[in-house]
Amino acid sequence: MFSMTGYGRGEYKQGGLEVVAEIKTVNNRYLDVSLKCPRILSAYEDVLRNVVREKLTRGHADVYISFTDKRENRAALSVDLQAAKAWVDMASQLKEVFPELENDFTVSSLMRQQDVLKQEDMSCDEELAQGAKSALSAALDKLNLMRKTEGEKLAKDMLSRVDLVETLVSKVKERAPLVAADYKKRLEEKIKNYLDGVNYDEGRLLTEVAVFTDKSNIDEELTRLGSHISQFREIASADLVGRKLDFLVQEFNRETNTICSKSNDLAITKLGLELKNEIEKIREQVQNVE
Repeated sequence: MFSMTGYGRGEYKQGGLEVVAEIKTVNNRYLDVSLKCPRILSAYEDVLRNVVREKLTRGHADVYISFTDKRENRAALSVDLQAAKAWVDMASQLKEVFPELENDFTVSSLMRQQDVLKQEDMSCDEELAQGAKSALSAALDKLNLMRKTEGEKLAKDMLSRVDLVETLVSKVKERAPLVAADYKKRLEEKIKNYLDGVNYDEGRLLTEVAVFTDKSNIDEELTRLGSHISQFREIASADLVGRKLDFLVQEFNRETNTICSKSNDLAITKLGLELKNEIEKIREQVQNVE
């Protein structure tokens, strides 16, 4: 089982080229990848997104890629002659206004002025592209290691709550057969109070109890809940289970709601509310699972 939240960082270093990839993920129903990288890697964005899709299936992923290139013959410089002329003209104007000052404006100092000397963007070469993929893959591996560790904690917590759900279901099973008997007893007492000293039809009473028993029968719901509990434990041992568990928790809720509506018994209703509370806690945790 994998959590959908985590962080990973990967690096690629070779011959003066250093690429760093970072990725962090949060919950999301589907896979959503937000990629931020230097403009030089724009043509490779789809390739990098596919690297992410190979190792993630759900969640929102923020990916950041940066690089430092100290390889030889990579820099291409150009001079903005208009900017250079503007600096020279300003120096000349200052000399006219302040003739007592020496104009020591040299070529070297001119090259250091803002916007005069520019480094042109280079096209992305194969090594840079492969370095970005390698760094991103390493970041994803570390991310998945963290998500796996967190997923194991989530599984442990959810399974402990499933154990509690099973205990509550067992209590409902113990109580369910007594509901009809209690109803019969209450109904007899009401009839005696209303018809004190008058004989009443015992067969009609038993028919009424039988109808009530049929309407309030929750055996099917309890059986399905038991099956869902077994399926949850089996599914939780696998890796990519978020969608399956999400569906299964909905079925937990469906059966519990039916039990509460059919039982007509205060004790079972209270147990049903406890069930819904634990199922909701499980549902919240399932939202964190890939």
